[in-house]
Amino acid sequence: MTTVQTPPGRTQVQAAGTSPKTVARTGLYALMGANVVAVTYFFTESGFGTNALILLGRVTGLYAALAMAFQFVLIARLPWFDRRLGMDRLTTWHRWTGFTLLWTLLAHAVFITLGYAQLADLPPVDQFVELATTVEGVLRAVVALVLIIVIGGASARFARRRMAYETWHFIHFYAYVAVVLAFTHQIAVGSTFVGSPAATAYWWGLWTFALGSVAVGRFGLPLWRNWRHQLRVAAVVPEADNVVSIYITGKDLHKIPARAGQFFLWRFLTKDRWYKANPFSLSAAPDGRSLRLTAKALGEGSASLRGVRVGTRVFAEGPYGAFTSMHRTKTNTVLIAGGVGITPIRALLEELRGHVVVLYRVSNPDDAVLMNEMRALAHARGVVLHLLAGPSSRPTPRGPILGPHSIIGMIPDVRDRDVFVCGPPAMTNAVMDSLRELKVPKQQVHAERFSMAG
Repeated sequence: MTTVQTPPGRTQVQAAGTSPKTVARTGLYALMGANVVAVTYFFTESGFGTNALILLGRVTGLYAALAMAFQFVLIARLPWFDRRLGMDRLTTWHRWTGFTLLWTLLAHAVFITLGYAQLADLPPVDQFVELATTVEGVLRAVVALVLIIVIGGASARFARRRMAYETWHFIHFYAYVAVVLAFTHQIAVGSTFVGSPAATAYWWGLWTFALGSVAVGRFGLPLWRNWRHQLRVAAVVPEADNVVSIYITGKDLHKIPARAGQFFLWRFLTKDRWYKANPFSLSAAPDGRSLRLTAKALGEGSASLRGVRVGTRVFAEGPYGAFTSMHRTKTNTVLIAGGVGITPIRALLEELRGHVVVLYRVSNPDDAVLMNEMRALAHARGVVLHLLAGPSSRPTPRGPILGPHSIIGMIPDVRDRDVFVCGPPAMTNAVMDSLRELKVPKQQVHAERFSMAG
């Protein structure tokens, strides 16, 4: 096996206080805060009126519109933010912003209806019907609200677990319809952002930025990269009975800004797979000649990869993820993998410098994917590699296999290392709890909850 030279600066250790993650998080907070101030200012400049309920309805509507615009920035997958924060964190923020949007929209509808019902001395239901049928843009807003409620329901954990990814993804496309309907409602009946040229320019600028981010990040950049690189399957290599590696080649692959530890959303353009996008991490560090993914047959998507033919065109979205050496704060490292979560760990192992310890957790030694490659890399790099096999119900003399006493027993200086963790959610959460108990500084812990859906 050949290893690649790490480009200059890729293993540079970051100062904790000026880490890329901190800079990006601060930037997002500042962006949101500045827009909250701007919306509040233009609202106060437009006048308050006399009815408190209508006042509350107007202000909650404005903040809902701002949350909707911020949602689009979060889902745009802008490379600068994604490399620094990671899709896990951006998805979490997107989820909570989505529920904030839902509740502020409901508050907007309720307050506006009650306020006008109070002025007209009508029952709230009659007032709601009158607004929807007589006031321009209100019916469109009602349809937008219904769509947001449907999307919010589909995003609830109990519903998400029971829904195929493709179904969930398709439902979320209705968010674009909701935005168009809500925006036309704001233009038709809104008063805050038509009262002054500055307010109007701000509102159009905000939505141009939000929707432009989505257009570039979700559509423009993936289309351009795939047109430029012309990706195809070069080889399909069985690694075990239920594990397969796929090698991807194309044009100018050295210009794809991929790093060890990142993943792509892969679409194999066959008649039965073109509409399925599955997230798989790179299982080898990018070398400018090919990209490799390794998948275990866990779900319908990954199980069918063995049948992909050489020469098949591939559409890849990415690279995504902040699970890279860009975020290192220490010279030495611990890599902890569970099951098929070894794939980004194996890629990182090629790139990292300093002393590295790898903990590879599996239920059975036969489940250890890419173990021969891991042993070869460990021997070549002087890496300490521990294969931790056995059922989770069988603890070691020090306690659980990846409990705090076991970890500190294998790695006494763990508090002085960066720790990268990738595996099934339950394992990752258990390891994170152990690291907190061991008081490993938060900025030294980097985790990716590996999707087992395949």
